[in-house]
This record gives sequence, structure tokens and C-alpha cells, in this order.
Amino acid sequence: MFALSISEVLTDLGYAGLVLLMVAETVFPPIPSEVVLPLAGFLVEQGEFAFVPALVASTIGSLIGAILLEEAARHGGRPFADRFVRFAHLDPAKLDDAEAWFRRRGWLMVLVGRCIPGVRSLVAIPAGVLRMPRAQYIVLTLIGSMVWNALLITAGYLLGTQWERVSDAIGPVAKPLLVGAFVVAGGVLLWRALRRRRESR
Repeated sequence: MFALSISEVLTDLGYAGLVLLMVAETVFPPIPSEVVLPLAGFLVEQGEFAFVPALVASTIGSLIGAILLEEAARHGGRPFADRFVRFAHLDPAKLDDAEAWFRRRGWLMVLVGRCIPGVRSLVAIPAGVLRMPRAQYIVLTLIGSMVWNALLITAGYLLGTQWERVSDAIGPVAKPLLVGAFVVAGGVLLWRALRRRRESR
């Protein structure tokens, strides 16, 4: 029923509907991109959408939603962040972890976090609360969102009528993906620290 409603929005409103759904997906995490984007990919396969406009529309929607959430956190501070976490039914400990990571390497967290289910919306909160430079946040969010959106639209296109399998597959791999992303990020940070240490010598 949920997927049917999303399908109706995309069918009735076209690319504008995709923009609206992706705004909602960011601001209201219960609406998952893992359903919206593969369905958009299926519509590309059916010839109702074209790939590039679908990618542009979904990325515009992601960016608008992420900016709205970041600005709300920027002006609302930690009280807004706590309310958002409760509203989204997220683990409050995730917010503390996110802020701790953000203080060390916020740019990397935004870039990588936009490609991780369950974290995609959350990264906007510490970015706003800790007042990350707006231009930097927008560029990183744009890149991360475009990568994620392209992957899921492509998956839906390739799977065709089986596009719903993307959503089924994302859940079990979400946690390993998160761990893997942070392992890679940690490796990059370690490599850079060692390089700076050698250069200082």
C-alpha cells in the first residue's frame, strides 16, 4: 500500500513528485529512499522517466530536504535535535555519536553519511547544531546525495519489475555498509595523519 501511494505520486506528478518525495524522505525519515528511488528507476526502465532528469530531480529534492533540516538544527540547536531523533524513532545514542564524529571530521561524515541508510538524514543535525559552513555542507550533501540516488535509480532500472528487491536487500546490508564506510573513512584519516607526520619531519 505504501509503495502504491508513492507510485501514484510519481505517476501523477512526474519529476515534480520525485522532488517532493525526496524532500519528504529527508525531513521525514519513515519515507525511505530505498523505495522511492528504485521505483523511479523502474519508471526509467518503462520509459516513463529518463535517467538524467530523474537523477537531477531526486538530487534537488534531497538537497532541499537536507538544507531545511540543517537550517532547523542550526536555529533550534540541541533541543530541536533531540526532538527530531524522537520523532524519527532513531536511537538517541546515534546523535551523540554523530556529534562526536562531526567535531573531528564533519566534512567526511556528511559526504559518506549521505550514502548510508539510517544516517542520511541524521548528518544534517550535527551539521546545523555545530554550524558547519553552509557552502561546504551544500557541496558535500550534493555529491553524496547524487551518488546514492544514482546507485538506487540504477538498481531499480536493472531489476525492472523486481525493483522492490532493492529495499529488501538494503536492510540487511545497511549495518555492514555503515561499518565498512567508517573503516574506510578511518583508514583515510590515518593515512593522512601519517603523511602529515612524515612531512613535518
